[in-house]
Amino acid sequence: MADKPDMGEIASFDKAKLKKTETQEKNTLPTKETIEQEKRSDIS
Repeated sequence: MADKPDMGEIASFDKAKLKKTETQEKNTLPTKETIEQEKRSDIS
């Protein structure tokens, strides 16, 4: 194994061959309003 990777493969890589994918946010962060609601419900 060589210490340095072969950069020739990267230089000749064709991005056009990649498939287009749609990304989906699975774990969305709560909004400020949601956080405030949870804080208020914990207090009472």
